[in-house]
Amino acid sequence: MIRKLTPELLDSLPPNDPRAKGSRRDLRIFNAVLGSARWFRHTLPPRLRPGERVLEIGAGSGELGAALTRAGVVTDGLDLGPRPAAWPVAARWHRADVFAFTGWGDYEVVIGNLIFHHFDAAGLRLLGTRMAAQARVIVACELARWPVSQRLFAALCAVVRANDVSRHDGRVSIEAGFLGEELPELLGLDPAVWRWRVGTNCLGSYQMVAERRA
Repeated sequence: MIRKLTPELLDSLPPNDPRAKGSRRDLRIFNAVLGSARWFRHTLPPRLRPGERVLEIGAGSGELGAALTRAGVVTDGLDLGPRPAAWPVAARWHRADVFAFTGWGDYEVVIGNLIFHHFDAAGLRLLGTRMAAQARVIVACELARWPVSQRLFAALCAVVRANDVSRHDGRVSIEAGFLGEELPELLGLDPAVWRWRVGTNCLGSYQMVAERRA
């Protein structure tokens, strides 16, 4: 299954559009089913060092960063959209394009949930270069590009009565997902500098933890 990028409908809708609101509601359900927040809460704390700052790229409506902050992992957000009303007071919000962002030097830990699949190979390589300039840990949760993932997603959409935006965007997100060691390789992480672990759970969640070698 060749990796394929297709524009997602949600990216072109105004935040207050009813279809966008419905899609964000569906996305919260999809993330809960995948267990994304639980995985980040389990994965991050053992890898953090005192004083290190965490940045979530593509923080969106803020559910993941808020959940991590409540769990004691204060997480700043980076997104094109405005700061969510419920974003924690203790956490920063950077409203900027990920490629125009100039604050990478402030963050030793960078995380992303369902954001890396938005970028083509050139974009991922550039993003990897920017993150790796300072980061010691990069953690990502994405979707596995499995044919069975499409069937599981279609069944979940039927159960939760997902709207047309969610159905379209989920399908193309899986098409743009990752297999094996594709993500660290596309990010251009040097195996002499970085060690990483990638895995995929039974629901098709693709998980990467990359750490700079001592």
